[in-house]
Amino acid sequence: MYREIHVIIKHMKTLGIFKGFYCGCIIKHFAIIIQQNSILCHLILIKCRYNIMYGEKKMSVYLTAKHLNTAEKFVNNAKKNNKSTFYDAERFWYEQENSMRDPWHGVQVPLGMVKMPVFCAFAELGFDEDFYRLEHDAEFRSMLCRQYNDLSEKLIGRRIMDDVQPPVKLWPEIKTVYDIFESKKFWHIDSYWNSQSAKNEYELDALLDRVEYRIENINEYIFPADWHNIKTGRLSEGRAIPVNRSIRGPVTLATTVYGVENLVYLINDNQALAQRFRDLIIKAIIIQAETIDKEFGTAEDDQYCRFSFFDDNCALLNREMYEFFGYPVLKAVFEKFAPRPENIRFQHSDSSMEHLLPVLVRTGINDINFGPDLALSTIRRHFPKAVIRGQLAPFTFSRNEEINMVAEFIRDFETAKESKGIIFSTSGSINNGSRLSGLRLLMTAVRDLGKY
Repeated sequence: MYREIHVIIKHMKTLGIFKGFYCGCIIKHFAIIIQQNSILCHLILIKCRYNIMYGEKKMSVYLTAKHLNTAEKFVNNAKKNNKSTFYDAERFWYEQENSMRDPWHGVQVPLGMVKMPVFCAFAELGFDEDFYRLEHDAEFRSMLCRQYNDLSEKLIGRRIMDDVQPPVKLWPEIKTVYDIFESKKFWHIDSYWNSQSAKNEYELDALLDRVEYRIENINEYIFPADWHNIKTGRLSEGRAIPVNRSIRGPVTLATTVYGVENLVYLINDNQALAQRFRDLIIKAIIIQAETIDKEFGTAEDDQYCRFSFFDDNCALLNREMYEFFGYPVLKAVFEKFAPRPENIRFQHSDSSMEHLLPVLVRTGINDINFGPDLALSTIRRHFPKAVIRGQLAPFTFSRNEEINMVAEFIRDFETAKESKGIIFSTSGSINNGSRLSGLRLLMTAVRDLGKY
């Protein structure tokens, strides 16, 4: 079976099927077959989606000739009037901050790229990429941030790079949900990954027995023996409280722990074990976060009434599989930690997962960052009341494709100008190569083309 899959995929690549916008067409064709519960074709679809997610980098889509012509004229004019700094910066930032606070009633489209990740300093400052050093050398990291911020303050009027580590890194002694499932962290290429914990149903069943035991004894498991001294020392240093309100989503977690093809077969062939796996994911997420809340007294604090999922791999399940495995996790966790309509229920997935939108809308998601192959109009049709962060293709930004950057802004502003509720952002992560000059160009586009 695997040989057949790889042969088919090889021929698809040869025919150029995986290039550009045609990826979406392949997914739609296979979706028809998958409705017939063909596990072989679903695995082929997984290979298609993996190529989309990790193969050729997604570029601009849904652009018309009018968008491109208008953008080209705008960029050429901006270059003629180029200045070393963004003029009227204070006015821009005043409107930016107001619009970010309330994207539904601001006077302009807010930009979501106004906080840049530290690794963007590599390309901006001319340093060779060294992600391991960036992760482990605090002085090096601070130096990059300082130099980058000196430059950004000069060019756009703000210091936009924070040298702030997430609480999970500041409290490494506290066990995570991945630890509960025995998924060990290891360094691979340029970042930390998590290992697979079980390779077959027998190993998974035994793993889930151990997970149940840890959940039943959660306090003893997630805090180390000398926890009181560690906690006192960390708080005296002024470290942020390690409240857990985000996780890699249920499918990404499950495929990490058990493997992609394994999970698909499990849901298809052994729903009882798949349900047990799913339900323990729910329990582990909730009890790990609850235990930390009790330890730090944050259970009743309204500022923590939110939850965020980052689930790129959700696209690897079809609608029926996701409804069975992924949806119940989001529903239970959102109801626990973001119970009111005004609480943030966030989902990020920059994979090709349009087929899941009818299911996701039932979770009450109200804050969204989806991939660049989803049109803003498609997302808005399913989520009329959600804040949408997008839909700038990340590699359009990181490759500094100025005309396409502005064209994508014009495209999305046309869609959003009636309903508002958009924060123009990358549809997925900001990548190294994303430049301050590109951000300044988008600031100019907002100022001149993005007023409501």
